[in-house]
Amino acid sequence: MHARVLRYLDEVVRRGSIRKAAEHLHVAPTAVNRQILDLEAELGAPLFDRIHNRLRLTPLGEMVLAHVRSTLREHAALRERIAEFKDERRGEITVATTAGLAGSLMPSLVHDFRQRYPGIAVRIIDLPMAEIPAAVERGDAELGLGYDLSLKAALRTLSASEWPIGAVVPPKHALARMASVLLSDCIGHALILPAPQLTIRTLLDEAFERNAIKVTPVAESTSMALILRLVALGEGIALLNPLDVMEERARNALVFVPLRDAHLARQTLVLAARAKGQLSAAAELMAANIGDALARLFATAR
Repeated sequence: MHARVLRYLDEVVRRGSIRKAAEHLHVAPTAVNRQILDLEAELGAPLFDRIHNRLRLTPLGEMVLAHVRSTLREHAALRERIAEFKDERRGEITVATTAGLAGSLMPSLVHDFRQRYPGIAVRIIDLPMAEIPAAVERGDAELGLGYDLSLKAALRTLSASEWPIGAVVPPKHALARMASVLLSDCIGHALILPAPQLTIRTLLDEAFERNAIKVTPVAESTSMALILRLVALGEGIALLNPLDVMEERARNALVFVPLRDAHLARQTLVLAARAKGQLSAAAELMAANIGDALARLFATAR
């Protein structure tokens, strides 16, 4: 059915008469009446019972009206989405994440995103892991990205992926030639570990304890940049996940060798948003961009 007759039929029912509908639509009553009569002729049955100059929907009319209103709602929603789509290349998006991810994953991700959507400003705030959910819940950020996030009921998971832990070594290190290693293979080397307050350290400590391995790291830090720099300088090897070292691997500065210990847990990287309300167009684009980037990176992670 033509869009015009849909509006005409809806307004006739809402206003209770062809005359009032025509006044609201700013058209002649004869134009509205002709559209209704043509539709009835097309359907082969009346839509209204015309009794004493009053219009009452027939059973067929009720059925057609339900379809008309559903179509009009869908059309309105489509127009809103089209308007949003036209404007989606402008706006602002704030992502709350950890300092480690802000320094490793996010630079290339933001660069790629800005190449595709130069009109969208990207704001990255780095927070301790425990503060990311609260920042999203308060509305300080539309998206939160972190490992093993403890999400409240007010938040929802948009995507989640599990990342292995491995040894990070210089290219000429003895372990660099191995396809995978065990934790026990790393003990004879100086260890540079994430600080105890980081979630990856909790996973490592649990694995050390389970394997009855005692370790004394030569250095600890909450800074992934510092850990990687120390590894590059030959101070020891680190135990991290592939996202922590993605840029160094890309330029062949460091090598990631996965740990194959059966009971070593993986880090779960979670992208979260508020449970209620719809994401802005910019946030939807960023969420999709993060999901696509992680899928590509996961496919190449050893």
